[in-house]
Amino acid sequence: MKIGIQTWGSNGDVRPLLALAKGLQKAGHQITLVVTSVDNQNYQGVCDQLGINYRQIPEHIDFDLEDFTKRSSRMNTLQWLRAIFEESFFPFEQDIYEAAQALVAENDYVIGRHILYPLKLAALQQNKPFFSVNFCPSAIPSGRFAPPRAPSLGPYINPLYWKLMDVAGNWAFKQPLTRLWRSAGQTPPANVLSELLTSQQLNLVAADPLFCIGSEEWQPFNKICGFLEFTEDAQRWALPDSLQAFLDQGTAPVYMTLGSFQQSAPEWSMDLFLQAVDLAGCRAIIQTSSDRYPSDSQSQNVYFIGKHPHQPVFNRCSAVVHHGGAGTTHAATRSGCPSIAIPFMDEQMFWGKRLHQLGLAVKPLPAKEVTAQALANAISATLSTTSYRNRAQQASQTMQVNDGVVKAIELLQPHIG
Repeated sequence: MKIGIQTWGSNGDVRPLLALAKGLQKAGHQITLVVTSVDNQNYQGVCDQLGINYRQIPEHIDFDLEDFTKRSSRMNTLQWLRAIFEESFFPFEQDIYEAAQALVAENDYVIGRHILYPLKLAALQQNKPFFSVNFCPSAIPSGRFAPPRAPSLGPYINPLYWKLMDVAGNWAFKQPLTRLWRSAGQTPPANVLSELLTSQQLNLVAADPLFCIGSEEWQPFNKICGFLEFTEDAQRWALPDSLQAFLDQGTAPVYMTLGSFQQSAPEWSMDLFLQAVDLAGCRAIIQTSSDRYPSDSQSQNVYFIGKHPHQPVFNRCSAVVHHGGAGTTHAATRSGCPSIAIPFMDEQMFWGKRLHQLGLAVKPLPAKEVTAQALANAISATLSTTSYRNRAQQASQTMQVNDGVVKAIELLQPHIG
């Protein structure tokens, strides 16, 4: 079959779709991947190696992700969504839509990242099946928990919160998000957050079942496939000799990163990490974001590392300090490492809270409030409490048997023949 896949976002939003594309291609399907990259990374090389047709639409986006991260750190969910759409999606909506129309015309089926309503519209117009991929279960209504920032008040009150979330979403987004549908002469779905942005045929939830509490209450088209892990770069990467020497020098270090959010405040994040390491008296590997600390260098009990695949390094660490991104959360837990989450936004707070609820982490430390002393205390508590490590290792064993790509293809099979 010919299958088109379209995604939008940063590297963390593209990698899961790359993993799915690779799996479908190995299963015998002809795959075309269309990417709108807000951090202007290009995936032509890796797609050529995998035998996947690739298009970048547009070739370059004039969007400063680092500046946006800095400005948006104190926004609530609706404010953040509106801002990210206004600055990095709406200006390119027509390009994304035209690419979606071509993708639908050329393929038997199309798969899009959650929020790609232009692809859903193009599939509807051409009467082709459209499936979506959702990276975070917090966006799916369940009586077991409330929407972000709302207090969870049980299975009778929480559904009311979700209905109010739809009302708020329609008030904030319906006009701009349905503009494309109306211009095409189509009637958009009634609710933008719960209906417009996902497929009602099949919505793959790309999170490990361990994190999907309340999934038994989801509508039946929402199916957990598990995390879509792209392993191609890890297979081609080897530990630098300097890092291997550092690991051999002492006990397993704490790994520290804030992902792409670290770039918005490189000096602040490095100072935070280094002060916390000094206060906690631990060894650490820190993903460097500052010219003061070049990659593959060492200062006493700290090793500074550049960009790299997470899993091979996390496997050698005692805990992972991170921003609460979906990919880092899964990589840390799959490696058997307890986490310390420093979330910047609501989705990251969801992952931090879920880790804490599962006994895999201390309470999350919101980025806007965290101090070096608080982080040091969290590191010390994590390393000295054996239950965190034991539960992380148990969770790792559970996750090892789950292959998100294999499950996703299994769930797609009845629909694509």
